[in-house]
Amino acid sequence: MGLYERYVLPQLIHLSCGAPPILKQREKVVPHAEGRVLEIGMGSGLNLSFYDPRKVELVFGLEPSEGMRRKARKNLARAPIEVEWLDLPGEEIPLDDDSVDTVVLTYTLCTIPDFHTALVQMRRVLKPGGTLLFCEHGEAPDPDIRRWQGRVNPWWKKIAGGCNLNRPIPRCLEDGGFSIGSLETMYLPNTPRIAAFNYWGRATVA
Repeated sequence: MGLYERYVLPQLIHLSCGAPPILKQREKVVPHAEGRVLEIGMGSGLNLSFYDPRKVELVFGLEPSEGMRRKARKNLARAPIEVEWLDLPGEEIPLDDDSVDTVVLTYTLCTIPDFHTALVQMRRVLKPGGTLLFCEHGEAPDPDIRRWQGRVNPWWKKIAGGCNLNRPIPRCLEDGGFSIGSLETMYLPNTPRIAAFNYWGRATVA
């Protein structure tokens, strides 16, 4: 791991993923989590303040980046709920089958290299009747913006830690074995259009 990935990239991700429009989206999704929760790509812990301690028993935070885990220390120290780190890649979730009530997926699906395998793993650990809460940016509905997403994506991935601008989030979730129960979309304000189209909602095992 180079100096950029270890020190610079975590700071860039923390700042961009903590921008006010992004925090507003997190606030729409995370408070619905309950029981034993698995958060995929916990990053610097930006979701922690949005969990409802009256509903959440424990959060398993899966984050493979040492730099991001280091960045999360302050948020972990003031978290209202108990957190247990899982530091393996998103494609390999070290939990038992049917062991969590909620999976939280916020601004992570864009980055996981083998997202299909990761979603199969999420489905494996989610209890029957459990919920996947998601909030992601991805493929825009407007043809002009989609074309720009395709043009920019190759170099964007290199500087943004593997983030893809144009993944079709609903189709990814469905191909991974989930059934979408609710879905909302919008372009976030004060955000570059190529990275501004957001999908959020909830899904269950198909």
